[in-house]
Amino acid sequence: MATTTTDSPMKPGKTGKTGKPEKSGRSGVPPVRRIAGPDPASRGRGGQRFILLGLILASAYSLFPVWWLIVAATKDRVGLYQSNGLWFSGMHLWDNLHQLFTYEDGIFLRWTANSFLYAGVGSLGGTLIALATGYGLARFDFPGRGVVFACVVGSFLIPIALLTLPLYLMFSEIGLVDTPWAMLIPCLINPFSVYLAKVYTEATIPFELLEAARIDGAGELRIFFSIVLRMMTTGGATVFLLAFVNTWNAFFLPLTVLRGEENWTLNLGLYNWTGKRLESGIDLTSLVLTGALLSIVPLAIMMTAMRRYWRSGVTLGALK
Repeated sequence: MATTTTDSPMKPGKTGKTGKPEKSGRSGVPPVRRIAGPDPASRGRGGQRFILLGLILASAYSLFPVWWLIVAATKDRVGLYQSNGLWFSGMHLWDNLHQLFTYEDGIFLRWTANSFLYAGVGSLGGTLIALATGYGLARFDFPGRGVVFACVVGSFLIPIALLTLPLYLMFSEIGLVDTPWAMLIPCLINPFSVYLAKVYTEATIPFELLEAARIDGAGELRIFFSIVLRMMTTGGATVFLLAFVNTWNAFFLPLTVLRGEENWTLNLGLYNWTGKRLESGIDLTSLVLTGALLSIVPLAIMMTAMRRYWRSGVTLGALK
């Protein structure tokens, strides 16, 4: 039996002011309510304030010992023990400097010159050797390169304190103890500097440039000194600064291999003055603090002088 269906008549919808039918709330999708949340800009400002607060606290923590050292260097022995340690009590800095430079016939100047010799010459030679070694490991293929690099990485994982006694025994056998060579030779070999030089070479020295120089007839030494060193200025400055600071602040190695006062470093000499209070009853605390203040001046100057190399390196990378 056939059935017929008839469409039910559609109810006319309501029309709005524009003449278009309005959507029924029953058949349409219900409107979504938006819950007002925190503004992303305000959250960004909150994070910036948190970072700024952390930087301020870290800066205060880092500068606090420097401030105490500056204040202590301006005091005499009485003011050092009987006044507030964080504020000035008379200005005796010039008297302390005069005593520092004249005590024991100016031995402090001799220690300063020794520190500049060990840190300057040793770091400069060590940087050149590190750059050459890192360049060779990064851009030359030779048998055993992986083994050599593994030895380099394993070497800088060994603390220097463990190597001090073997160095002393070796230098004793060849007669280098209590000589400048006992400090310079260890400064020339720095596995961590070699690792940094290799990584920087891989990032900045392309193979195509080296091949183009070889096609033009340039030898390997000329390529290294004329091209590679100029392109590794930023990396070389970093390696030199790290080596300089490490050698300038060295203590255990010079304490072991240096005996006479004329070969001591600045840190070793100031340490000896600190112990005189217990040995002979002479209180040289004011001189030690003044000398410690002067010992950080070369590091600050070195850091400021190296900034232009880092800035030029970053700008060159941005232009490339």
